[in-house]
Amino acid sequence: MSDPRQSQSIFTRGAVDLGALARSNAAAAQRAAQPAQAPAASGANVVEVNEATFQNDVLQRSLTTPVVVDFYVAGSQPDQQFSPLLQKLAAEGQGTWLLARVDIEQSPRLAQMFRIQGIPFVVAIVGGQPVDAFNQMLPEQHLRQWIDAVLKAAGVEVEHPDDPRLLAADDALIEGDLDGAEAAYRKILADTPGDPIAEAGLAQVGLMRRITGVDVPAAMAAAQAQPDDVPAQLLAADIEVVSGEAEQAYQRLVNLIRRTAGDDRETVRQHLVSLFTVAGPDDPAVAKARRALASALF
Repeated sequence: MSDPRQSQSIFTRGAVDLGALARSNAAAAQRAAQPAQAPAASGANVVEVNEATFQNDVLQRSLTTPVVVDFYVAGSQPDQQFSPLLQKLAAEGQGTWLLARVDIEQSPRLAQMFRIQGIPFVVAIVGGQPVDAFNQMLPEQHLRQWIDAVLKAAGVEVEHPDDPRLLAADDALIEGDLDGAEAAYRKILADTPGDPIAEAGLAQVGLMRRITGVDVPAAMAAAQAQPDDVPAQLLAADIEVVSGEAEQAYQRLVNLIRRTAGDDRETVRQHLVSLFTVAGPDDPAVAKARRALASALF
């Protein structure tokens, strides 16, 4: 996910003048005999805010702690289905960020200021300014990634506790229980689609199945003797990845793609992508190999 500070397309309908809210609230405070009653907080890391409290509870707080603002309508589908997910993640965040909830029917001026055309509408405020926003119900994994990007943009170190489900799946893989590991990784992906660690684990299960019982010297000799034999080259690449020579494996398959066409070429491409998944998207060798793959294909 890109740095939220570089992704402000949702605000292209016009600048959000948050200073106007502060000026308006100051004028209202001078006219009012008593300050407006602040909404009750709904948790240590979740607070209900309105027009009167937005300045202090969102803008001022965002100077030290990133604030995610959830604009909602009470009783709506996003309020019942999506807002609880935000609150769950806020609790897990343990104070690294604050969730502020705004009922737009009770605070129409805030809805107008942010030009809200539908809900859910979620905006991140960092340093007193909106940095990124979205207006759809994201899957949990995508929402976690978005929040991580917001925290990273704010300079907050993101740490995640070990997931016991992943630990159990990894243990099964280490112990050679490939069926158990596969079932565990698939269960995680069913619960959290797109989880990159579970995807990498599942790809590793496939890799281990392909090389189990293989005569490694014979397989490598066959690949050297038959440079254009697709199955031989795929097996050699698998062996190289398991042996810690992933870059050599990637280059082997990129070169093979340059020499093949049709179904064979697609088979090699898919195999190479599966090896990328084993390493994970942040591996610099994968990024380099992806560029080489693109060059080979186009």
